[in-house]
Amino acid sequence: MLSFEFILLISALALAALSVYLFTTSVFTNDADSEALAWASGDEPQKSKSPIINFSRTLVHNFTLQHALRIQSPRYRAQVQKRILTAGLSQELNVDEYIGLQILWGIMAPIFLAILNFALALGLPSFAIIAMVPLGIFFPAFYCSGQTKQRYTSVISDLPFFTDLLALSTEAGLDFINAIQRIVDKAENSVLADEFYIVLKDIKLGSSRAEALKGLAQRLNIPEITSFVAVIIDADQTGAPIARVLKDQSEQMRLERLVRAERAGARASQLMLLPMIVFIVPAVMIAVFAPLALSFFYGGGS
Repeated sequence: MLSFEFILLISALALAALSVYLFTTSVFTNDADSEALAWASGDEPQKSKSPIINFSRTLVHNFTLQHALRIQSPRYRAQVQKRILTAGLSQELNVDEYIGLQILWGIMAPIFLAILNFALALGLPSFAIIAMVPLGIFFPAFYCSGQTKQRYTSVISDLPFFTDLLALSTEAGLDFINAIQRIVDKAENSVLADEFYIVLKDIKLGSSRAEALKGLAQRLNIPEITSFVAVIIDADQTGAPIARVLKDQSEQMRLERLVRAERAGARASQLMLLPMIVFIVPAVMIAVFAPLALSFFYGGGS
């Protein structure tokens, strides 16, 4: 009579073999059904900056995308959409792929690894497999957060300079849209220039200037950009000279950047106290009091 352990082992091996078969089939086949799931919106996505996402895309489309489509919570999908938008990844990911990545690395991958660990006696600790669940679920959020921070740094660095150029261009006789076009043509490898290009494209497609600028503030979700957009829209509505408004805005941004630099310097001086207390002070204490301690214990007894 077969033992329960033997039946469990055979079942685990069968599931592992099935998983390997499905994996190899999804990677090496190019059937029409798989291509139909290539992009939920019908557009081919750009190659991601993350090699993990590029590797996972085929697996997501073949195994988890159909499950992601069943998650229809409007609130959660709106949160994911905002996270993707502010990270500038709308051309790399959509909401369904984001959720599919969470299911792949947070649920399916730990289960597959647990089966292999049991069937092949790999000896992996259980806590490592369990730790994969939160790491896998939050992996897309970590990636989006990192991209958002990079975009924030780039935008905050370029914004005062771009505002100065806009002010000079409008003072020279260009209107606001042509001034943006001039900056977009000259700037390279700039997040803010790319976002201004999207503003121009939205205006050419029929959006008003206010709507295009509000879209810029929504995509970046940065307080400085939101303030900049509000000032420009208010100047349009009140008829204030746009050149003067931009010049005042540039001066305010430079003052805010100086304040941020002072805060960063003060915070850096506070952070320096920690390694000083942990490493430098004990070393000084040892250097000063160690000879006295040795003299007390050994010198007095001689």
